Amino acid sequence: MGTNLNRVFIIHVMYQILAIHYSPGTCSAQNVSAAFIFGDSLVDVGNNYYIDTDAMPMFPNGIDFVNGSPSGRYTNARTIGDIIEEEMGFKNFTPPFLNPNTTGDVVLKGVNYASSGSGILNSTGSVFGAPISMDKQINNFAKTRQDIISRIGAPAAQGLLTQAFYLVVIGSNDIFSAEASTSRDVYLDNLISKFQSQLTTLYSLDARKIAVTNAPVVGCIPFEKDLHSSQGGCVDFLNELAKLYNTRLKSLLQELTTNLAGSTFVYVDLYTIAEDILQNYKSYGFENAESACCQVIGQHGGLVPCESYSRVCRDRTKYVFWDPFHPTETANLITAKHALDGGLNYVSPINIRQLMNP
Repeated sequence: MGTNLNRVFIIHVMYQILAIHYSPGTCSAQNVSAAFIFGDSLVDVGNNYYIDTDAMPMFPNGIDFVNGSPSGRYTNARTIGDIIEEEMGFKNFTPPFLNPNTTGDVVLKGVNYASSGSGILNSTGSVFGAPISMDKQINNFAKTRQDIISRIGAPAAQGLLTQAFYLVVIGSNDIFSAEASTSRDVYLDNLISKFQSQLTTLYSLDARKIAVTNAPVVGCIPFEKDLHSSQGGCVDFLNELAKLYNTRLKSLLQELTTNLAGSTFVYVDLYTIAEDILQNYKSYGFENAESACCQVIGQHGGLVPCESYSRVCRDRTKYVFWDPFHPTETANLITAKHALDGGLNYVSPINIRQLMNP
């Protein structure tokens, strides 16, 4: 994915500015009634603090977040969801569903249901304890929907929900689980079938503007590189599984948009975005695209999660990976920018800004 020198220079300058001044653009909260977020650790903002699970991000996670304290996020600061919400003009991040304070008028601006370690399949992530599966997240959204109806009435609630933005970031943990499957094609077919049912259920609950991310280059994270160190680089078979899933997912979203009246399902190509960042990391202003910023042991710092005893790199803006599994806020900024304003090579059939400002 080569670039000429002019493009490299322009991109480098643009994203250096972006990382410092990421201010709201034309897509404002006046255009977007609310934001509802579903997914895994890439967008979890604290739901896992309220459940029985080992997937619970403590400090130094959140080291660069507000007040420099744990925020329920598996990154040094903001997630992709946080950044998109800010760009839409929301003054506050959507709160975790399980937070006792997520009640009253707060829910009218949106709620985050994501859970670290979760997946499309109910069995995914069970090794961590009991993450909130996609099925359960949708059930929780149904409860929020009823709360909204109770507060403002059914007609107004339907208007709010149909004009809201929905972000679904899930599937990576299911790809890891596919490694143990005896028939990967059957596994992936079942996975897509399950996801179709879930997305259709969201539609039945008045969701219309839905952005769904695909599986990123899971074989290139520090954990997998260190776990399969004999391969000497990215774990190709995991990336191939991700691409097989992504092909099926893109077709599914096109089918849903065609068949579900009034809906638009946007396909956010995390795989291509991450691949571009990793292959051209210097042009984006990074210095390290191999190792975790927060690390303990492993050639790439990928063998132990980010914990209180971990070493943390001094300049987080120079690293693509925050920990063995997740990107830094700087990488999230780039990803969010592509999702918001990117062309068809990154997001289709339209980007998120076009989705929310038709």
